[in-house]
Amino acid sequence: MIYKHETKYSIGEIKEQMTSKAKEYGFGVLKEYNFKDLLHEKGFPIERAITVFELCNPSGAQAILGLHPEVSIFLPCRISIYDDNGQTVISTIGMEDIVHNFNLEETIKSHMTGLFSKLQALINSWE
Repeated sequence: MIYKHETKYSIGEIKEQMTSKAKEYGFGVLKEYNFKDLLHEKGFPIERAITVFELCNPSGAQAILGLHPEVSIFLPCRISIYDDNGQTVISTIGMEDIVHNFNLEETIKSHMTGLFSKLQALINSWE
């Protein structure tokens, strides 16, 4: 249910490139969350650097939400970047599992599967 990719790039490098690379794959960055800072501000510090980006593909969101508003619980798409014992990991929710657990029309399933493929390609672009 989780799609993960390890990369040689640092979290900082990925953060610097996210907006431009996301655009190349048809996504816009809506928001960025630095959980280490957020939790520290709330009095619950963590040691691990974790950043989550919320991404949107407006045409994809329109296609699915117009017919199946319940899928909105999985939107916007999220990409997580974190350090795992010195290794940078990029991950996201495995949308293919989600698509097959909903009673969706084949055209919508195909469209969402295509979006997930683009999301995977974006993640894998940091080799």
